[in-house]
Amino acid sequence: MLAKVDRISACYGNDKSRDRIASVAAATSEECSTCLGSLADASVITLQCTHVFHVECVAELRKFGVKQACPLCRTPLPPGPEKLNDEASLRYMIIHRMVTRGIVSWSALPPEAQGEVDAAISSWQTAAEQGLAMAQHNLGCVLLEGYGAPQSEVEAVRWFKKAAEQGFSKSQFKLGSLVREGRGAPQDDVEAVRWWRKSAAQGDVIAQCNLGVMYEDGRGVERTDVEAALWYRMAAKQGHAPAQVYLGTQFSEGRGMAQSFSEALRWLNKAVEQGNAEAQVGMGLALIYGRGVERSDTNAASWFKKAAKQGSVDAQFYLGVCFRDGRGLVQCYEEAAKWSPTKDILMRLFN
Repeated sequence: MLAKVDRISACYGNDKSRDRIASVAAATSEECSTCLGSLADASVITLQCTHVFHVECVAELRKFGVKQACPLCRTPLPPGPEKLNDEASLRYMIIHRMVTRGIVSWSALPPEAQGEVDAAISSWQTAAEQGLAMAQHNLGCVLLEGYGAPQSEVEAVRWFKKAAEQGFSKSQFKLGSLVREGRGAPQDDVEAVRWWRKSAAQGDVIAQCNLGVMYEDGRGVERTDVEAALWYRMAAKQGHAPAQVYLGTQFSEGRGMAQSFSEALRWLNKAVEQGNAEAQVGMGLALIYGRGVERSDTNAASWFKKAAKQGSVDAQFYLGVCFRDGRGLVQCYEEAAKWSPTKDILMRLFN
């Protein structure tokens, strides 16, 4: 058997002998074709010429200017992971927009469109296997939804975890959400909190809000209104409407901080400006009870109606009560029944 140095030299003989030796070596070698290090337990890439390299070695070759071809037999090198991800994203986005516009559907893609999706997924797979977190995340998203590919929550979790472990915030959030729901992995509130905390630390507002809910409910962590309020405030300051509502509620009830109706109203107003239905209900109740604002049944009913039209069940109930009692509206039992058909609107409220 040739020594390592001799084997390297042999690969640079005449073209025929070089190619013959290269193909045999590639089929049987357990060593990287560049550094001759072991391929075991390492990220590898196999070129069309069948030469196998460490992913890190290909990256180093690019740094040294070897960008176009295999250094052993000159077969073109594949694009780098970033380029593969960009090309895949463009291919997939075009088909995705066709679906959202109703031109095609995911369940029955034309052969040409399916071919584009398959090419995108293949490129994402290659880039993901080379360790690119963005590609790992994109691949996870496609597998999670099953858009253009067989759905697999287990595989989606696997790719999200790879990206999450590299610190990719979006994957950390996704992973936390899937674990919280027990999708693709055993249900685990503690693990969900762990991943959401990592994403929240990078500024993800939904992760921050979710952490507030977990602390408020005592799921996966010890229950504490103070910690819940802290995370709600972080997300609320970034303009997250649900967190603004939850923070306003905390202030209104004096949970986790000193009670303050004016502060509660301030945060509710911020969410109302974004059209949040839950905030509109909160404003209506504040006006009914005169908490932080002058009482006004008329204005309260107006807010209930806005939220009711968005589908808020609570708002529909309160609007029905307003019609029943003539609070801010002309009394009308038919309208009361219309807005609260399944609710017991005979109960007294707003006393």
